[in-house]
Amino acid sequence: MVSTLEELVEMQRAANDAQATADELREKYGPPAATPWTKQQTDLYETALRAWRDLDRDLQIEITEHAKEHGRPRREIEAEVNAKARQPAEDA
Repeated sequence: MVSTLEELVEMQRAANDAQATADELREKYGPPAATPWTKQQTDLYETALRAWRDLDRDLQIEITEHAKEHGRPRREIEAEVNAKARQPAEDA
C-alpha cells in the first residue's frame, strides 16, 4: 500500500508520539540498572518501545514505497515528511 504524503505525515506524528512516550517512561523510571524497575514498569516501557519501533518500521517502508511510486529520492520524501510532521496539525 502506497500512502499519500498526508498519511505519511500522520504516521510520522504517531511514531514521534510513541517515541516521546517511551522517552518519558525511561526518564520517569530512571536507569533500570540504578533503580530496578517493577515488572509492571518494565512491561509498560517495553510495550511503548515496541509500539514506537513498529510504527517507525511501517513508516520507513511506506516512505520507500512512496518514493518509488513518485520517482523521487527517498531522502527528499523523508525530509518533507519530517518537516511537515513538526508543524502543528492544523497548519500541515
